[in-house]
Amino acid sequence: MTGGVVAVAAGGLFVANWFNVFADTSGGDRLTVTEAHRQAEAGQIYLIDIRRPDEWKRTGIAAPALPLDMRRKDFEEMLQSLLASGGDKPVALICARGVRSAHMDKRLRANGFTSIIDVPEGMLGSGAGPGYLKENLPLRAATVMELAGKVAWL
Repeated sequence: MTGGVVAVAAGGLFVANWFNVFADTSGGDRLTVTEAHRQAEAGQIYLIDIRRPDEWKRTGIAAPALPLDMRRKDFEEMLQSLLASGGDKPVALICARGVRSAHMDKRLRANGFTSIIDVPEGMLGSGAGPGYLKENLPLRAATVMELAGKVAWL
């Protein structure tokens, strides 16, 4: 019986982490999806969607976002190129539920990036808030080039 209780508890913890139920919204640089959208539209930040192409295809991309799959080997170099070509604006990272963006925020800061902002709600919502989709913020479809991993915005 004890093994079953442990398995259920472990499964519950896994689900809570997967959906980022306990999103850390204290300290650090963070934005709500509404504020990230507003600032990206105003040209104050770069909003980077770090999800996979199949996720972009399934849900769409935040209208002002630039898609850049975080699994790319040249992810950091692409961000450096973006910053070099368009000014030193802060970079806000959005993923599905804020888990990957939080990890990428830490990784980028450890590698010398200084103006990184996490959007912990993500596209689908988390413990930080309902998410970009439920806020009914504007979306756009991923282009064929974006789905193929081509970066057209540099």
